[in-house]
Amino acid sequence: QVQLVESGGGLVQPGGSLRLSCAASGSIITIYHMAWYRQAPGKQREFIAEAPTGGTKLYADSVKGRFIIATDIAEKKFFLQMNNLKPDDTAVYYCSCDIFSDDRGRNVFWGQGTQVTVSS
Repeated sequence: QVQLVESGGGLVQPGGSLRLSCAASGSIITIYHMAWYRQAPGKQREFIAEAPTGGTKLYADSVKGRFIIATDIAEKKFFLQMNNLKPDDTAVYYCSCDIFSDDRGRNVFWGQGTQVTVSS
């Protein structure tokens, strides 16, 4: 069964940096697309960044120039480097992966979420 496990969240001061990781495991045959989303209290989940396998990376305007998505397809891992963090970046961050697995075919899977808090 495919699982996505996130790590790297925590408390950071404004202007600081954090690096989130997402590791995929299970009977994965192909990874088509990796992405990060976040959900702040009282708000809807919003798109942050995506990296289609072999495609062009895309970022939300709110994080462009500050966040970088990186992938290691061979290791089934991807990352979100977050720089110059602001209080508005406080949210639960989720990784999402479009995967073809040998037991479920093609599906979008989600991690459990990791809390990022930006505060002085």
